[in-house]
Amino acid sequence: MSLRGTREVAAVFLRLGFTAFGGPAAHIAAMEDEVVRRRQWVTREEFADLLSAANVIPGPNSTELAIHLGYRRAGWLGLVVAGLCFIVPATVMVWIVAWWYVRVGRRPEVAAMFVGMQPVVLAVVVQAVWRLRVSVLRTTRAWVIAVVSVGALLVGVNELVVLAGAALCGIGTQRWRKLNARWSTIIAANTGIVVGATAVAPVATATTWGVFASFVKIGSVLFGSGYVLVALLRAEFVQRHPWITEAQLLDAIAIGQITPGPVFTSATFVGYLLAGHAGAAVATVGIFLPAFFFVAMSGPLVRRIRQWPVAAAALDGINAASLAMMATVVLLLRGVALSASGIPIALLATFVLLRTRVGAGWLLLCGALVGIVQLLLVHGS
Repeated sequence: MSLRGTREVAAVFLRLGFTAFGGPAAHIAAMEDEVVRRRQWVTREEFADLLSAANVIPGPNSTELAIHLGYRRAGWLGLVVAGLCFIVPATVMVWIVAWWYVRVGRRPEVAAMFVGMQPVVLAVVVQAVWRLRVSVLRTTRAWVIAVVSVGALLVGVNELVVLAGAALCGIGTQRWRKLNARWSTIIAANTGIVVGATAVAPVATATTWGVFASFVKIGSVLFGSGYVLVALLRAEFVQRHPWITEAQLLDAIAIGQITPGPVFTSATFVGYLLAGHAGAAVATVGIFLPAFFFVAMSGPLVRRIRQWPVAAAALDGINAASLAMMATVVLLLRGVALSASGIPIALLATFVLLRTRVGAGWLLLCGALVGIVQLLLVHGS
């Protein structure tokens, strides 16, 4: 562990923290360019191994990859420095926007901007679902788990139960191929037992400790794409604890998307809405703390996880359920984002995201502009 290596880690990831727009895929590409091609900290094969390591533990994949790379370059201090330098710039930006949003969010022009961005948020999630389906839904087993998970989520089954049931089904079908005909029965039995035990009565107001505990839980169970965050935030803060509205949730995701760095900084925005500056701080710490823990604990072992058939099958099941959660949130939030004017925005944004290289951040800004134009047209008429 050298001080020079730590300074190098800080310089690289602080710059990426300020400039890495475009979501996890763009972040990973930028890291590969920096640490493999330009600086040669790791080989291309080692980089792929570290990316796989980030993919098989819960949390934000691009942030965990940064933490892995920091550890590889500068040991334990590099692990902490890389994560903080990548996270903090975006957190500060989102924090400032959240402060501004609370103070001026009711002004017509500001509200119009966010209304214009909301259909684009759904389009971003649709694009992620469409592209991830190729790698996640590779088998009949994965398709069945995904479909059953969508059904369970739509009828209100706790999302943690769905993830646990998907993991159990993945393991069961890996070990007993003849279990196919009994999948539905097993899932129904498991969810019926656990839902009653995990039901939480909504509370009237958010507390700092409650915000922290909720975000630690989310950061500890979020597998797959960062856009699964939308589903977990909705379940926790719109349904279970009705502390924010669905429109505010979409606004939070939009802000997390148009700022550089991890999409998970949407947690900072939500935390500020819930409990002011203290809420923003504990939400940020809570959502990212599990990533540091899992990378530190799993580093020596994670390469072998996929080689263990039972663990690999559980991860396949969880990934299928995570994809189902992303699809479900589009269905559940369509009424908020897809007004008569929002439908063409969402369709056009989806087409552009799937057929071109235009980033989501630019489309969100275009959505905000469309919202302003619509407001001017209404007032002008």
